[in-house]
Amino acid sequence: MRILIVDDHPIVASGCRALLAGQGDVEILEAADAESGERVFVGARPDICILDINLPGVSGFELARRLLARDAAARIIMFSMNDDPIFAARAIEAGAKGYVSKSGDPGDLVEAISRVGGGGVFLPPAIAQSLAFAGPGLAENRLAKLTAREIEILRLLGTGKSLSEIAWMINASYKTIANTSSIMRQKLGLRSSAELVRFAIESGLS
Repeated sequence: MRILIVDDHPIVASGCRALLAGQGDVEILEAADAESGERVFVGARPDICILDINLPGVSGFELARRLLARDAAARIIMFSMNDDPIFAARAIEAGAKGYVSKSGDPGDLVEAISRVGGGGVFLPPAIAQSLAFAGPGLAENRLAKLTAREIEILRLLGTGKSLSEIAWMINASYKTIANTSSIMRQKLGLRSSAELVRFAIESGLS
């Protein structure tokens, strides 16, 4: 099995390599950002892609969109420091077949690879339970009002990118990004772009 890990922290890739060392015939491919990850995907056609959400530049959400545009059958597991079930929900909406928290049980990643590699799906039990029983609490989470694409744009705003820079990075028009920014302000009850940036930072997106 050929596994692509896209993460900008070498220690994470190293840890994954060690974790998977005893899992039989596994070849690990690595990339540190979305652009190089997409190149490796095109050249090597891995069986499974493990994508960190918080990559430098565009996020794992955007990379997942690009990989699925190239191959609708791509098997993607999203990997994140964030335990918020909203991120797991948005990862699944973005087309991922699994979601694993970096702060969770290392065995979750092994099981996710096994399940997704076999054509199934995987969520850690705690996150699956949070999503199943969240009820009104999930709806009250302001991030829950945003799509994966909107979260991507919000994250880039939080890193200081301008609307024109974001448009170039995610291959959209300036008008689309400006309109999306306005829609996000309405959804979140924010009055200005500065408040939107502050919300992104306070939400841990940047």
